Amino acid sequence: MTRTTLAIPLILSVLTFLAGTAGAEDASAPKDNITAVRSENGRYFTADDVPTFNIAKDGTVDWMTYSGFRRYHSECHVCHGPEGEGSSYAPALKNSAINLDYYAFLEVVTNGRKKVNVAEHSVMPAFGENANVMCYLDDIYTYLKARGSGALPRGRPAKKEAKSDAIRDAEKSCLGSN
Repeated sequence: MTRTTLAIPLILSVLTFLAGTAGAEDASAPKDNITAVRSENGRYFTADDVPTFNIAKDGTVDWMTYSGFRRYHSECHVCHGPEGEGSSYAPALKNSAINLDYYAFLEVVTNGRKKVNVAEHSVMPAFGENANVMCYLDDIYTYLKARGSGALPRGRPAKKEAKSDAIRDAEKSCLGSN
C-alpha cells in the first residue's frame, strides 16, 4: 500500500469525527440561562421563560435579586455559606444556579436530596413546606445566578428597583396575607 492509500481512510475518519463533533456541539450547546430577554411586572426572564436577574449599568439590581439576597441570608447561608460561596458543610449554591437546570433546582430545594456513599455524605433537607423559602424560591434562584455569573459582587446590593405591585400581590397571596 502507498502512503496515499493509507492516508485516505485516516483523513475520512478525521473528517467524519469532526463532522460528528460539530453536530454534537450544536445539539448540546448550553442554552443561555442568564440573559434577560423580557420583563414582566418587575420580573425578568430568559428566552426559555426561566427567571433571571437584571442589573443596570449603575449597579441597581432588580427587586427579585435583592429579595433573593435577603431570603438566602435568612435561610440558606447557615449551611451553604455567605454569598453562596459554600462551606465545609455544604456546597456552593451560586454554581448550582448556573449549572443546574432551573426545574432541577426547584426539585432539590422543594423535596431535598440525599447522597450517601463511600465518597460523600450530603443531605439537603426539603424546604417544600417552608413559606420563607417557597414563596421566594425564584428570588433566591435569581440571586444565586447573579452571584454565580459574576455579575453581582459579594455584599448587600446597594441599589434596588422598587417592588412592583404584582410582586407584592404574589407575595401576599403566597404567604396567606390579605
